[in-house]
Order: sequence, then structure tokens, then C-alpha cells
Amino acid sequence: MPTRAPVRRFRAGLSVAALAAAALGGLLPPAQAVGGGSDTDQRLQRQLDRLVAQDDGPPGAIAVLTRDGRTRVYTAGVGDLATGRPPQLDDHMRIASIAKAFSGAVALRLVDRGLLSLDDTIGTRLPDQPAAWHAVTLRQLLQHTSGLPDFSGSPEFQRIVQADPRHVFDSRRLLDFVADEPLLFRPGTLYEYSNSDNVAVALMAEAVTGRRYEELLRELVYRPLGLRRTSLPSGHLLPHPFLHGYDVTPPDAPEDVSEAISASGAWASGGIVSTPRDLGAFIRGYGGPALLSEETREEQLSFRPGDSSEPAGPGTNAAGLAIFQYTTRCGVLYGHTGNTPGYTQLAATTPDGRRSLTFSVNTQIGKSLKPALLARLRTVQEDVACALLKDR
Repeated sequence: MPTRAPVRRFRAGLSVAALAAAALGGLLPPAQAVGGGSDTDQRLQRQLDRLVAQDDGPPGAIAVLTRDGRTRVYTAGVGDLATGRPPQLDDHMRIASIAKAFSGAVALRLVDRGLLSLDDTIGTRLPDQPAAWHAVTLRQLLQHTSGLPDFSGSPEFQRIVQADPRHVFDSRRLLDFVADEPLLFRPGTLYEYSNSDNVAVALMAEAVTGRRYEELLRELVYRPLGLRRTSLPSGHLLPHPFLHGYDVTPPDAPEDVSEAISASGAWASGGIVSTPRDLGAFIRGYGGPALLSEETREEQLSFRPGDSSEPAGPGTNAAGLAIFQYTTRCGVLYGHTGNTPGYTQLAATTPDGRRSLTFSVNTQIGKSLKPALLARLRTVQEDVACALLKDR
């Protein structure tokens, strides 16, 4: 729990994209190796050590590589500055915008069941939403080509979060913050990453099933994939144990922001809490062939070249339906990234779902926050991807 002074500093520092762009940093912690003794293990360990040793680097990092059921874990730095405890495989953490892939999983499973169509429109499924949005389709929402204005950039939303980062929103009313705004562009013509898209996706899923989105997550995603430590809370508390997330802005002392914000203000676009172990199982199922029909998966993996997740993942990015293609120098992965105060995340899998990686650091890094650090992070992520893709 942060002290009163750091809470004031965090609140004052919230920027224009309140949940997606708080200015966070890193510090120099000790490193701990878990991976093993091969040349590849040692090289990856050195990469992680150098990442957390940067002046603006994260306090800790954990990379988890799973190949045909065998898992290797690499850690550097600390997951809790108060105790010096390293990051752990079953630590809970905010997965930020990887939550968008979960909303994609729910929606596409409902497509498989015939309850939704990718051509369904907001006007058909959510007629109470603004008439100007009615032509937007589920497909466009999932691929961020909808043109919906981003509720998290609304001045009123920002004002509430700046005044009380733990404010509990009615998550199903988040789109009200931009209900009087027109579309940013004609649907389907441009790409613009928007938190509003996946809120609308979740609302469409609720509309066609008559069930809460949280229940749909449990039935359609958690249970089939065996996710036992994944949840969508409405408040600010994290289950124990958890990977502590930090705002480190030298020369100020590090601030623990793990529980500084309410998940209700992100909901289906960024509110999910999971663990490195569960996150790997999820991305193997969603990015591999296990969860969706072949027909629906073909639609899911129809990519727009050059469109990236936020922050961009390793290699060259392309956007599918709530999933991204990362073309690295060593091969192709499917996955998603995310960042939020205290955390930056990557989860990716090979197309056959047999290999996966998760890469988590406990500070926020993005293109507008620390671009040089993001470039370094992406380099390390590509090296981790190559270690996953190479044959042993």
C-alpha cells in the first residue's frame, strides 16, 4: 500500500491517457537467475539483468518460456522492493491490454456458437448507443478499425481518475464519457487503437447472452483453458501473492502503484488480473488452434500489416481480431501486449499453440513514456522469442 505522499505524486502525475500513460520508470535492483546454465540461458539472463540495471529500467522482470509442456523461467530484479522477493511464476499481476485478447476470445467463441456474427453492428446489438456509431461492426471493434473515440481520453474521465484513482466506475457506462462525440473516421478505413472498442465488444456479448461479461469469461475462457488464478475485479485490490508494480521517477523514491487504481475504469479493455503461468496457458489456447473453430480462426488471423498493439510487440507487427502477429527475425508469433500503471506485458505463442512466452516487467513502458527503454525492451523480447523458436 503506497504512503500518502506517493499517492499524491501518482495522482498528480496522471497524464492525458489516464489508465494507459502514467509516467513510470525503473531503478537498479539485484538480479536473480532461474533459467539454467546453457549458453542460451546465460545470454537471456544477461539481457534481463541489463534491462533492470538501466537507470530508468523496471525493478524486476520475469520471462516464461513453455515448449511442449516444459517451462523455463528467467527472472531479474525484484517483484517486491519491501522484501526483495523475486518475481514468481504464480504472482498475480495486472495484464493491462492483454485483457483485450480475452474479450476477443469471448466474442469469437460466441461467433462459433452462432450467437454473434462478425458483421453484427452496434446498432443491431446495442441500439441505445449513439446513432452515429450504429454502423460499426464487431469485426471492426476487434481490429480497432471502428473509429470509436477512446473513453479513457475523455476530460471528464481523466478528471475523475486524477481526483480519485481508486474510484469505482460503472464499467458498463464507460462509453457514456464519449457518447456525444462523433466517430474519428469512417469505420473500416483506418486503424486506431481504442479502449472503447473492447468495452463495446463485452457489451455486445452481454446483450446476446443475457449474462454478465465476468460470467462469460469464466465459462468460455477460464474453464476450458484451466485458468485458476485469473479474474476481472472491479476494485483496486490484487490477490496475494502479487508482483508489485512501481512508478520509479528518479530522484524520487520508488512508489508502489500496484493497488493505486481501480480496475473498473478499464474493465474489458484492461482490467484482468492473471499470473505468468495462466497467461501462457491463455495465449497458447487463444493464439493456437485449441479454442476456436477453423473457420473463425481464419477470420481472427486476417492481419492488417503495420498496425501494432500498444506498446508495439517484438519485430514487425500486424493486427488481427484482438490478436497481433509479431514477425521476428526467427519466426512468427501471435499474441498481445499491454501496459498500465506499474506493469508492461507481452504474451505470445507459436501458431500451433505448442510454444509460448510471457514477458512481464513491473513498471509501465510505452512509446510516449520512455521510448528508448521501449526500444531496449523490444530488443530483449525478440531475443526471448528467438530462444522460444529455436530448436533444442
